[in-house]
Amino acid sequence: MIKQAASKLGILILNLLSLLPLQVLYVIADFLYYVLYHVIGYRRKVVRENLKNSFPDKSQAEITTIEKGYYRHLTSLIVEIVKMASISKAELQNRFQFKNLELITGYLSRGKSIFACSAHYGNWEWGTLALGLHMQAEIYGIYKPVSNELFGRWFTKIRTRFGNHFIPMKQTLRAIMESKDRPTVFLFANDQTPLKTESTYWIEFLHQPTAILPGLEKLALRTSRPIFYFKTTVIKRGYYEVECVPLCMEPAVTSPNDITIAHVRMLESIINEKPEYWLWSHRRWKHKPEV
Repeated sequence: MIKQAASKLGILILNLLSLLPLQVLYVIADFLYYVLYHVIGYRRKVVRENLKNSFPDKSQAEITTIEKGYYRHLTSLIVEIVKMASISKAELQNRFQFKNLELITGYLSRGKSIFACSAHYGNWEWGTLALGLHMQAEIYGIYKPVSNELFGRWFTKIRTRFGNHFIPMKQTLRAIMESKDRPTVFLFANDQTPLKTESTYWIEFLHQPTAILPGLEKLALRTSRPIFYFKTTVIKRGYYEVECVPLCMEPAVTSPNDITIAHVRMLESIINEKPEYWLWSHRRWKHKPEV
């Protein structure tokens, strides 16, 4: 009962905070940056280890600069996600732009479906929400459920405000089959950390052996759906652009692991260009390949 009451109070506070203008929320984010980075040191050990292992050629000063940039982005991201509960369509469209979207809508207008691949880079939550404002097709975001049921329902509610659907990862295939006669876009995150029990493909990523879920490739081969990569660019604080990049238009003619390697290399190049906008506080390399 106490936990449930605390969750309800927390959700109420988040809804009230979301009513504040983003300029005010960014002031809160600046204060939150100081607390998380300088006072609490939230996951600084994890972030620093991830950065050092990913960029062995960078100096300590360069690592620290990326680290601070990441925490500034993380706190901005937190308030931007809170803002999703009340952000208007007009403001979201102004702050999140899409480039080459006609490449995807061309498929959809012919009754075909596509897969889209991206990562926890920039503001992926705004990207999914904004996508629903630009196309008539059904959009399915794939997610891992959170442990707090009340918060999970609230998060799903704000994610689907503009008509998107969100489905648990384990229900992906069923959702694809149930919607096979309608034009759809299924959104995959290519940087999820697999469980030890899940089937994985190991690849060198950011100078480290990394386990990758091969689900996107398996589903693309099974359905013959073309794959686009959503390449995110952070224009400035609170403003983003996604370029729709054709990644694999004919899955059936690829060799084994080609698709997986392609989307991993795409993400690697994006991170190398501006590393501070990736989710470094996640323990991405907690599993090691068996000898």
